[in-house]
Amino acid sequence: MTSRDSASFEITPEVLLRAYACGIFPMAESADDPTLFWVEPEMRGVIPLEGFRIASRLARTVRSDAFTVTVDTAFKAVISGCAAPQAGRDDTWINKRIRDLYVGLHELGHGHSVEVWDKDELVGGLYGVSLGRAFFGESMFHRARDASKVALVHLVARLIEGGFELLDTQYVTEHLRSFGAVEISRRRYRALLDKAIAGEANFGKLPVDRPVRGAEVLGIIAARG
Repeated sequence: MTSRDSASFEITPEVLLRAYACGIFPMAESADDPTLFWVEPEMRGVIPLEGFRIASRLARTVRSDAFTVTVDTAFKAVISGCAAPQAGRDDTWINKRIRDLYVGLHELGHGHSVEVWDKDELVGGLYGVSLGRAFFGESMFHRARDASKVALVHLVARLIEGGFELLDTQYVTEHLRSFGAVEISRRRYRALLDKAIAGEANFGKLPVDRPVRGAEVLGIIAARG
């Protein structure tokens, strides 16, 4: 289900949070389209935190700390990375209005990013929104092999450690399915969402002022699974 707004309709970060609490999120047709439309999928993608799967090769990459992973240090750069053309995708739904709204959420403490670095170069990452004990994944990107996957592994460990219950992926792709993502009905999703946003979680339970080692991240996930 979708509904389109006009370019002049006032959507603030606070309005956006209320939309997430109702199970809807915004998208744009393209980077050049100033309008947004609200989306509430019939079938919603989620990754059950207790069922998160990591391929053995990826686990070795995470454990090796080949990349440095940080949190909330380059939020705008991560959005720019997600908005840039990538292999198999020339256009993006992330327009200026989307960027401004999510930067606003970041400034309010609800927008978060996970950054993956190769020395001083940002080579991957993801961003999303936290509300209560729910985290809404928005987009991810990579410029080096496995970089976005490493970001997702670190995110899941942080959500588990912080007491989150729901990881919303909006839709399910084959890429996300390999990690355990599933589709659930709108009704089931709303029940999980209502329960999750009524609680409290701590995105910063794992350190945010320094990188967390891959072995610790994998240990957290293994203990939950």
